[in-house]
Amino acid sequence: MFTGLSAFPLTPLADDAVEEAAFTGLVRRLAAARVDSITALGSTGSYAYLSTEERSRVAHLAVEHAGDIPVFIGIGALRTSQVLTHLEHAQQAGASAVLLAPMTYQPLTDDDVFALFDTVTAQSSVPVIVYDNPGTTHVTFTTELYGRIGQLPGIASVKIPGVPADPQQARTRVQEIRAVVPEHVSIGISGDAVAAAGCDAWYSVIAGTLPGPALRLARAALGGRADEAATASDRLAPLWRLFAELGSLRVVAALAERLDLVPQDCLPLPLHGLDEEQRAQVARIVDDLGLDRQR
Repeated sequence: MFTGLSAFPLTPLADDAVEEAAFTGLVRRLAAARVDSITALGSTGSYAYLSTEERSRVAHLAVEHAGDIPVFIGIGALRTSQVLTHLEHAQQAGASAVLLAPMTYQPLTDDDVFALFDTVTAQSSVPVIVYDNPGTTHVTFTTELYGRIGQLPGIASVKIPGVPADPQQARTRVQEIRAVVPEHVSIGISGDAVAAAGCDAWYSVIAGTLPGPALRLARAALGGRADEAATASDRLAPLWRLFAELGSLRVVAALAERLDLVPQDCLPLPLHGLDEEQRAQVARIVDDLGLDRQR
């Protein structure tokens, strides 16, 4: 389950409530495309902005509409007791695994982070994916911490931030992590612009909205066809540049809105979407790349 393409769909809102029809439409779209797994309530799914009840409902909807595609559910929260509540709800929903990012307001030590994963793996009946996303959580994993947590029973995968763009440097970074985590723990890359570097898995923002182009890139990258993967990634370079400039969440929300997959202004306030000029840039990319025909 922890290799291949894992698609991260948005959790669209309308009138400050989860727009269930749009969310289930996204999940069914991913299942029809035959992505390898679906990760609901990741950062692209705005988990940190949703109530406990909303998160439980989204978890159930994701599993219900994913068919036979494995569903991973994000359970990150500020307090360990809250994480355990989300874990229980994800398990009740039928999640195949859970995704845990250590969230914080006060700085966390490595021992704090390790203790969180130790507690969760001890109480989880499903595998746990380590979610390293310093851009949103403000928690940075060291290579040593990957190794400590990777030894815990129940850890199945590590989702690492983007690696260097240089292929050799990317390989070196992945090898450093591989050297400290057990062989059965997969290494999954995030940062869509560097997905062509190839890891065991690609935890992807863009795949949650455009599974077709993402699958072509992933199959090439994970199949060792580096030139083909690079070509597929280069084709999407205009999106990668906007991700870097404006943030992947805002850009992918505007993209999904442009494709009529979600309501307008689908992000949870106080997050505002792109302005009109920025939306026009997204629209031009959609037209230039024919993305409205590659669903």
